[in-house]
Amino acid sequence: MKERTKLLLIVGVFLAAFYVPWSHPIIRQSGLEAFMMLQEYAREHVLTCLIPAFFIAGAIAVFVSQASVLKYFGAKANKFLSYSVASVSGTILAVCSCTVLPLFAGIYTRGAGIGPATAFLYSGPAINVLAISLTAKILGWQLGLARAVGAVVFAVITGLLMAIIFRKDDASRTQGHIYVPDPEATGRTLLQDALYILTMVLILIFAAFAKPAPGSTGLWPSIFAAKWYITIALLIILGIMLKAWFTKDECKSWVESSWGFMKQIFPLLGGGVLVAGFMLGRPGHPALIPDQWVQSLLGGNSIWANLIASLSGAFMYFATLTEVPILQGLLGAGMGKGPALALLLAGPALSLPNMLVIGSVMGVKKTATFCGIIVIMSTIAGMLYGYIAA
Repeated sequence: MKERTKLLLIVGVFLAAFYVPWSHPIIRQSGLEAFMMLQEYAREHVLTCLIPAFFIAGAIAVFVSQASVLKYFGAKANKFLSYSVASVSGTILAVCSCTVLPLFAGIYTRGAGIGPATAFLYSGPAINVLAISLTAKILGWQLGLARAVGAVVFAVITGLLMAIIFRKDDASRTQGHIYVPDPEATGRTLLQDALYILTMVLILIFAAFAKPAPGSTGLWPSIFAAKWYITIALLIILGIMLKAWFTKDECKSWVESSWGFMKQIFPLLGGGVLVAGFMLGRPGHPALIPDQWVQSLLGGNSIWANLIASLSGAFMYFATLTEVPILQGLLGAGMGKGPALALLLAGPALSLPNMLVIGSVMGVKKTATFCGIIVIMSTIAGMLYGYIAA
């Protein structure tokens, strides 16, 4: 952290302590909500979602050769292959907008083109099989289908637009990688490395497996009931792989790389969660901005209602699956179906903590463009869906 940044942080904390009227009931409630949201995030998402994601990112950075990254996700990679893989990745990783960050940072810093990388960044939290199925079950199959189709299309279009807008930056990033030597021999096969990373991805999936809605039947409740047995079995398998296939130095490099991502992302993430909690609170717990203010602006299917829904979704933090009960309440309070889809398309993929971290990885200009594309497309999609539904 630069000295100027440290100074600004100290000054900001001092001014907040000096001028914010903490004795006011609303301000006090908002402050409590900020820390309650941080506690909720720490209890429900850090151990089961973020920590596995950090270790996956560290593994990608250390064990996935840059040649492989450039081959499948590089700026000059086969576009059909890279965007196809990136745009449907969320069907495998049931993650929220913050859990996907270390995975995005891992592939982007290894040389992935900004198009496929941002397509992956959007699709990770947006194309979530569990969330889409829950949306269809609770909010109706029409909204669930619209969310699924819209998310896949958004991922591809967002990636393509980012690649076009920042094609010169992408070209300069790859100038030093025109010739990439073959990776050094490690004594492992490509299949072994793939199984190692796949095992960690499965640990992330099962450890973070959300509880199905009450009354659900079929496969999901059975998986949820066995999630910890499966996770423990996968951890044992991972330990055997590390013991048999990796050297001590390789394991040390993996941990150091994972720790590097944690140091970069955790402070910004925590600060962003606090700000989001202070401004908007948790579902059912109002904070500085009352719920009724948001609800009163989201009725009908006007361009403003859809734009406000997109912007609200973009700045609010949605843990995986929480957007569905929130929208259920908003729809019951008179929210239009168009703004509901706009919020569904913008909300899970973006959040204030998410924006702060993305900015530290790929810069403010690219982050602002990425967020702007999603907000504009969500607004348009919401209006179209609202018109069709009407």
